Amino acid sequence: MFTGIIEALGEVVSFSDAATNRHFTIRSPFAAELKIDQSVAHDGACLTVVGVDAATGTHVVTAIAETLAKTNLGQWQPGRRINLERCLAAGGRFDGHIVQGHVDDTAECIRADDQQGSWLFRFRHAPGPQRLTVEKGSITVNGTSLTCFESTDTEFSVAIIPYTYEHTSFHEIRVGSVVNLEFDIVGKYVAKLLGKG
Repeated sequence: MFTGIIEALGEVVSFSDAATNRHFTIRSPFAAELKIDQSVAHDGACLTVVGVDAATGTHVVTAIAETLAKTNLGQWQPGRRINLERCLAAGGRFDGHIVQGHVDDTAECIRADDQQGSWLFRFRHAPGPQRLTVEKGSITVNGTSLTCFESTDTEFSVAIIPYTYEHTSFHEIRVGSVVNLEFDIVGKYVAKLLGKG
């Protein structure tokens, strides 16, 4: 489980394909602390560490075909900066919201405005009974726990403070960028109980 509080920015160093899988080598400030079989959220997608090279500060993860199809990982190229979060330690502080690391869908950025002190981003996603946002509810964008507003069936906005803008990949998101979304797990269960999911 994750909280959506980004721990560090990583960088895609390289990737290679093996049948339908894709192996990504990622550089990060905490690579030397990782262990094989550890779960790390990469732009919100929970991936298992399959290799660590402490000398180069890199780790390797594998994305299967379904992950590549349902997330923005298929667009990753060397040099891309991605949000990283290690899983929540038992007894750790819970600062964000419940994030599973299971990307539900992608969305397109349709607005990115400098508000002179904060940034406003608006995203559009496909409609669906479990793709729910509510006013002042939680949403995960590229692994970042955020509060959404101006919510509709297919769009929502988020406001980004300077710290988040600089310390996550939000400073690289532009109109047309594709991001990973994980909708609030509580909302998904409510939709299921009401027969809408």
